[in-house]
Amino acid sequence: MDFLQSDKYGNAMRYAGVDEAGRGPLAGPVVAAAVVLDPDNPIVGLNDSKKLTAKQRERLVPLIQEHALAYAVTEASVEEIDEINILQASLLAMSRAVECLSIVPDEVRVDGPHCPRLSMPVSGIIKGDQKDAAIAAASILAKVERDRIMVEYHQQYPEYGFASHKGYPTALHRSALETHGITEIHRKSYAPVARYIK
Repeated sequence: MDFLQSDKYGNAMRYAGVDEAGRGPLAGPVVAAAVVLDPDNPIVGLNDSKKLTAKQRERLVPLIQEHALAYAVTEASVEEIDEINILQASLLAMSRAVECLSIVPDEVRVDGPHCPRLSMPVSGIIKGDQKDAAIAAASILAKVERDRIMVEYHQQYPEYGFASHKGYPTALHRSALETHGITEIHRKSYAPVARYIK
């Protein structure tokens, strides 16, 4: 995986890897992270968060936080998702993450084809979380933070099982919607949720 690139004059350029978690769930915010890695402190085990176990992700989070030159984790709310749609909300969360970095990167690399509008050059990389170390690190931070948020919501709404499915449209989640209706954290613009709005 790449850590650093150079411009045409051979000068080292710092870049931020960006990824999000939570586009598919029926409930909860979408979370994004931006990470600027330190090429002198590589982190062993970085990979697409979906290819790691929960324990592996949890182990990597403090390593990323300790060894990265900068990182930030932000979100877009359920209300924003319903207002501007999930794609735009994901891009909004990504731009917020980059803007919250303590270092202004020379370039931003985003997982996937869709890129937020930023003041610096930005490029989308298909399966970037499997190809780029900084994007992989961002995917891990975003996934762990979003899972943490949904576990907290489980304490508020235990009958929905958020701790297990994290808001994704599982059979358990659909059954809970059928029985209990929607909550304030459900995405009302999503068809499987909208059908239960009274």
